[in-house]
Amino acid sequence: MISISLIAIGFICVIGLLLLGLHVGTVMVITATLGVIYGVGPMLLNSMGNLMWGQMNSFVLTAIPLYILMGELLVKAEIAGKMYRSLSDWIQWLPGKLLHSNIISSTMFSAISGSSVATAATISTVAFPTFRQHGYSERWVAGSIASGATLGILIPPSINLIIYGAITDTSIGSLFIAGILPGLMLASLFVLIIAVAATLWPSIVGEGTGIKTDLTGRWLRLIDLLGPVIIFALIIGSIYGGWATPTEAAAVGVVASLGLAAYNRKLSIAMLNESLLGTIRVTAMILFVLIGAYFLNFAMGILNIPNQIADFIAGLDVSPYTFILFLVLLYLILGCFLDALAMMITTIPVLYPVVITVGIDPIWFGVFIVIMCEIALLTPPVGMNLYIVQGVRNKGKITDVMIGVMPFFIGILILICLITVFPQIITWLPSYIK
Repeated sequence: MISISLIAIGFICVIGLLLLGLHVGTVMVITATLGVIYGVGPMLLNSMGNLMWGQMNSFVLTAIPLYILMGELLVKAEIAGKMYRSLSDWIQWLPGKLLHSNIISSTMFSAISGSSVATAATISTVAFPTFRQHGYSERWVAGSIASGATLGILIPPSINLIIYGAITDTSIGSLFIAGILPGLMLASLFVLIIAVAATLWPSIVGEGTGIKTDLTGRWLRLIDLLGPVIIFALIIGSIYGGWATPTEAAAVGVVASLGLAAYNRKLSIAMLNESLLGTIRVTAMILFVLIGAYFLNFAMGILNIPNQIADFIAGLDVSPYTFILFLVLLYLILGCFLDALAMMITTIPVLYPVVITVGIDPIWFGVFIVIMCEIALLTPPVGMNLYIVQGVRNKGKITDVMIGVMPFFIGILILICLITVFPQIITWLPSYIK
């Protein structure tokens, strides 16, 4: 029988400490410590140092700082700006014109950065001056950037998928390949939403006519897409060609990024220093949250909470569709209070055993939970992408960004329906490659 009071106390403890402003990693360590003391006693706390070392001493987790460093190098080398301009040359014929540049550029940059935050900050910095010059609706500009940037945690190489794979011992290579098709589908849905909106309400484009360029200039600027395409091909190709693990592929991506920065004459000691410092800051934050998650997982295992919940759900004899609907509602609510990484890490230890009991494919669940985290990035009051875009925008109210992302919620919800009804969208490609 599940101890409802124990689960409720733990949940209240987590939410209360978060509301006090404590870091999510600290919150999970405190909650886990209290759980261990309650379940076994303070003596077991002596083993938590060994637990931390054992979990952090992982070859898989080495990929996280490498992918972050790769994204930092590409941002500092101004690769994204050139990529954005090159893509804008070729998609202005669509209804919505330059708005599509935000989605397509985010899709492409996601494939080489692995971070939604980096994508949102980079595309915002490049895009806003151009859109203001051409009179576009800032709500739609901000909404398309914030929403398009969510692809950074879905399209491989995705840091969130690496974390999920590390926690659940799921193949990261399979997770990467599983995220490609849903990511491209979501980007297509975003493009469709913009096209429909621009057709129904032409005023969102204002007087903007896009950036006028001659055909020769368009062809010449295509070379700016070559570098990102090569990096993506090296990473994915080396993994699925059997030449490298995901971690080794990340190192290949870093070397390629350094070469690209040198080719663009942006490689310098100062640039490397900024990139490494940025990598250290982000990596330390992520790994601290992971440590808290492992501690919390350890405490819940001692208290036997995941198994009790799994047995309880199995006893209800609910269908997978009913359980998925419950998960969607749960994550929509949690997304209003927790950021994407915290939401994912705090729920996986509890829900993963239940997912396996219900009969849901672990790779499908990994992609599903990342898609739900995309919604959390756009959900006020803690939606990270909202604040990043507003910070770069530096004018108006953040409510404009919140209103701007609302149409794109439709695309994410449609994708959730599609992968639920047709789970092969996620599972077919990894099984085919195997």
